[in-house]
Amino acid sequence: MATFVLIHGAGDVGWYWHLVEAELRARGHRTVAPDLPCDDDTAGLPEYADAVVTAMNGRAGRDGQTSRDGQTSRDGQYGLVVAGQSLGGFVAPLVCDRVPADMLVLVAPMIPAPGEAPADYWANTGYDHSGDYDDLFYQDVPPALAAEARQRGRAQSEVRLGEPSPLRAWPDVPTRVLLCRDDRLLPPAFVRRVARERLGIVPDEIAGGHTPALSRPRELAERLEAYTDEVQG
Repeated sequence: MATFVLIHGAGDVGWYWHLVEAELRARGHRTVAPDLPCDDDTAGLPEYADAVVTAMNGRAGRDGQTSRDGQTSRDGQYGLVVAGQSLGGFVAPLVCDRVPADMLVLVAPMIPAPGEAPADYWANTGYDHSGDYDDLFYQDVPPALAAEARQRGRAQSEVRLGEPSPLRAWPDVPTRVLLCRDDRLLPPAFVRRVARERLGIVPDEIAGGHTPALSRPRELAERLEAYTDEVQG
């Protein structure tokens, strides 16, 4: 069994992961999917990571666990997997610097370099978005679910996205990258190149667009669960 910490992307909420959470919990896993303060002009990456760790500590308390010195503890029976989607890829490694994670999974991700500001990511990676699409996010999400996602989403503050990330080095945690083969925002060739250049990783692949937790929750949950086999041997 594992505890999955699920981090959403820009302008979103933890609800984004609710279908994946249901799948994982049905398989006996624990999940934590907090809301990041992404609409707060006073919050930056450190505060995003704070929100995740605070939610983890709250979950640990509900499960009868304890935390001390700002570090989340966990039941040894449960491996700890931290997953970040899109901009959540900037937050997830910061969380792994602060908690005893067993694996880091980046889904349809931005993949940061140490000290990089999110606002600089596009220029630093040579990102070239030349496609002309009406929908970069919910292209393959059922219409009613996509409408709810848009309603629940929040404006993404950009006030502090120009600040360098406090990440000094990639955390010493096994890392996997999972790209989406139909992603219009972060196309497969782009993610493959950045994963190779920055992490030396060949990504795993899943069908679908940029928001697979809504369009393919069962398949994504299965992929995440399969990673726990690597964690627990």
